[in-house]
Amino acid sequence: MPPTGALIPADAPFSAQQESWLAGFIAGIAAAGRRKDASGDAPTATVDVLFGTQTGNAEFLADELVARARARGLAGTATALDAVTPDQLAAMSHVLVVTSTYGEGELPDNAGLFWEALQSDTAPRLESVRYAVLGLGDRGYDDFCQAAKLIDTRLEQLGAARLHERVDCDVDFEEPAADWTTTVLDQLAAETGATGTGAGAEAPTSAAPPRSPWNKRTPYPSRLAVNKLLSAPHSAKEIRHYEFDLGDSGITYEAGDALAVVPLNDERLVAALLEHLGASDDGEAAHLLRTEREIRTPSKELIADLAQRAPSGELAAVVAQGTRSDLDSWLWGRDVLDLLRATDPSTAPTLPELLPLLRPLQARQYSISSSPLAHPDRIHLTVASVRYGSGDRRYEGVASTYLADRTGSEGTAVDVYVQPNASFGIPADDDAPMVMIGPGTGIAPFRGFLHERAARGASGRNWLFFGDRHRETDFVYEDELTELRARGVLTELDLAFSRDQAEKVYVQTRMRERSRELYGWLEDGAHVYVCGDASRMAKDVEAALLGVVAEQRGRGDDDAAEYLADLRRAKRYVRDVY
Repeated sequence: MPPTGALIPADAPFSAQQESWLAGFIAGIAAAGRRKDASGDAPTATVDVLFGTQTGNAEFLADELVARARARGLAGTATALDAVTPDQLAAMSHVLVVTSTYGEGELPDNAGLFWEALQSDTAPRLESVRYAVLGLGDRGYDDFCQAAKLIDTRLEQLGAARLHERVDCDVDFEEPAADWTTTVLDQLAAETGATGTGAGAEAPTSAAPPRSPWNKRTPYPSRLAVNKLLSAPHSAKEIRHYEFDLGDSGITYEAGDALAVVPLNDERLVAALLEHLGASDDGEAAHLLRTEREIRTPSKELIADLAQRAPSGELAAVVAQGTRSDLDSWLWGRDVLDLLRATDPSTAPTLPELLPLLRPLQARQYSISSSPLAHPDRIHLTVASVRYGSGDRRYEGVASTYLADRTGSEGTAVDVYVQPNASFGIPADDDAPMVMIGPGTGIAPFRGFLHERAARGASGRNWLFFGDRHRETDFVYEDELTELRARGVLTELDLAFSRDQAEKVYVQTRMRERSRELYGWLEDGAHVYVCGDASRMAKDVEAALLGVVAEQRGRGDDDAAEYLADLRRAKRYVRDVY
């Protein structure tokens, strides 16, 4: 076919704008013909699946979406939200967004830059975009699926048209996500004339990750091979090292992944609840309290129910104030038994009434602290046991003390499954430098990273910032780190033990002290990793990182923020925070 311009006579009575439109129209017809001639089986439309993920669930669903779209004859790609600019988004025809919500209603780390650009005044109109949004979240939080709600609303404001209403999934997201996927792909296939039947949706493709037979619904009963105290006996903390035997499970993992532990509730707390309710300790209801209901953290449904039952009570007064911070402060440390004890027995729920108000007992995820190259047959965890007292009661973390105390002797079976985290792994380039910032149990993935690099013989430099309260009692893995330093695997080790001197010292303090060297590593292509507490540590570390860049570049705060944004886009600044 001749060039489109040659099909329009030079003396045709069209304006420049009309001629441009006509040329584009002819080009579109020609392109469609070429696609049809090239292959009758060619995809009829492209689906762009954009994901925002903090722990890997949204990315896994995005990959599955692409695999199922391809099985239906649709072209598909999965891309992190931060890798997409608003202009690129405007050029897309069919967009499916899958995103989790992180922290207090925030966008995941790999979606924040996308959201900033999308809500700016310069964001383009999106009238040519058809879209649908799937949210992952936890109804226990006030900002349930807030990230998905924000993106859904903003896309509509910019003129995009919904393919399907947004679906917000709770922690058990598999079934509603699968239903949403089927419905959306059916609609896409109908609209675009895709020729696939969907029969091959489960067939492996380059986009579909390998499926493990062990997951949330069918966890693997692993043998707990090691349960060892790491912190000193007289430490204020209790940090333990665990090793789980993988046996013949076929489980594989990567350094940076998480291991989900399926706990059982503390029998003492269950007995106290049953006694308070005047219920029998046998039967199906009691079994549910032990194995399937969350009794440590009160649900929103239980709080609302108790406030309604006792409108003049203390809980109802706090709820009536309407501020989340006041309610969170009042609830801090309290469990289900505390709330029931504070309720007039004449209005309190019975056990059958209580059970529907309790959330399902969820697995707890912990960063894996081993490398599959160094420990192919085991998975290691580094976990702080949660224990504290208030008044006449002692409180304990559900999973942390389940592992420490209630699994019996070493050799007990513990239900586990791997939660992949593709966004938090060591660089593919063995020469690339790594900066790892992880105080306390935040050291967990970095122990795995260092063992991985040692096993690979990687030449890249490795710098660890680690700290805790006291060096004498809380320097976990000291012997290992010393050995890795002596072998040259750990190039730099900066320590910050906050209570060993009058003025508190934290990892961000050490970062600022070594500002020039740290910036030099960044300029050399270093990847920066942060693991640990999201509420304070991770924010303080980011502020320190921004300060380092601003000081060394001397171009102001805005330049430092853009520098850090570039690191995020290049996946050279990633976090595993909780």
